[in-house]
Amino acid sequence: MQFNDLILEVTKWRKEIHQHPELAFEEHKTSQKVAALLREFQLDDVFEGIGETGVVGVLKNGKGPCIGLRADMDALPMKELGECSHKSQHDGCMHACGHDGHTAMLLGAAKYLAQYKPFNGTVYFIFQPAEEGAAGAQKMIDDGLFERFNMDAVYGLHNWPGLPAGNIAVNEGAIMASVDTFEITIEGKGCHAAMPHLGIDPIISASELVLDLQTIVSRRISPLESAVVSVTTFHSGDAFNVIPEVASLTGCVRCLAPETRVRVEELMHEYIKGVNSANKGVKVTLVYRKGYPVTENHKEHAQIIYQNAKSLVGEEKVHFNLDPSMASEDFSFMLQERPGAYFWLGVDKKDEDVVSLHNPYYDFNDDVIETGVRFWCSLVERLVAPTCGS
Repeated sequence: MQFNDLILEVTKWRKEIHQHPELAFEEHKTSQKVAALLREFQLDDVFEGIGETGVVGVLKNGKGPCIGLRADMDALPMKELGECSHKSQHDGCMHACGHDGHTAMLLGAAKYLAQYKPFNGTVYFIFQPAEEGAAGAQKMIDDGLFERFNMDAVYGLHNWPGLPAGNIAVNEGAIMASVDTFEITIEGKGCHAAMPHLGIDPIISASELVLDLQTIVSRRISPLESAVVSVTTFHSGDAFNVIPEVASLTGCVRCLAPETRVRVEELMHEYIKGVNSANKGVKVTLVYRKGYPVTENHKEHAQIIYQNAKSLVGEEKVHFNLDPSMASEDFSFMLQERPGAYFWLGVDKKDEDVVSLHNPYYDFNDDVIETGVRFWCSLVERLVAPTCGS
């Protein structure tokens, strides 16, 4: 098999997956395609239905280390506005985050490694559902991912607008933020808008709270720590001449350190108590839901990614300890269970405007497929080297 022929095949898979996107835990056709290809590659075992629609392929070659490589498969509930030849055929659903590229590149690595087996040990190819907000990684873990497949380490990548195509970035420690969500309900007393003294206006208290919550980051958290508190919805009332009974706020919290995450939640509860005591008659309740943890790389494994990247693309194209992103990633759950690292693969084309992730015009840059496939293959050869085997 010529490597150039493999890249053409991977590109074809990527476009097919892009045309047929599926949402969280609905990746039935995608996972069937993945499993069928892994069997075609003659892996030792292929397991389906892990975490509902997850797939794990197992490739063994004697005794040695056992590592996991992960790709996410799900799309987003968005209408694709671009006009590429492989445009989504599912209205209201598209691969706006490049998971089609992640899946195809890992399939390409699986095919190459299965044919040549340049290693001693075991490689687990993890195709994960539901990364986009539905915690598919945790679902696979709850379904026995690491008990059934005993990995020494696990690695994941994400394509990354903002980095030139083919560049690679990795951090020691935090690379992506945690994310939690909140719902705040402010109950007052409705009345005629012409007679506000007869009611208790929840909009006033809600408006004050929107502003007060911003002081958590600006005044209550150290400037040396990173946190974001965003109120993203404000709903109240149905008529221009009625002071409503209830107002509601929702939003999210993002942090780069677990201890900051705990502190922000504590402060939110403190602020809610303050509103209840300061505004007579108003009742404020907070529902705070924990989401994805901080994606925190293990230093040793971040160094492994760094050294492998330098060998593959050259030191000038490798970025070490960049500013983390305040976006979130459920690979964080896997890094809580096993050592490993998560890294970014740049996708920006020269002289073209950058299209961000989760944009209705986003389309994975096929020019980086070769780098992605080669990276996975070289990482396996580095970590599961024949000298470490039987």
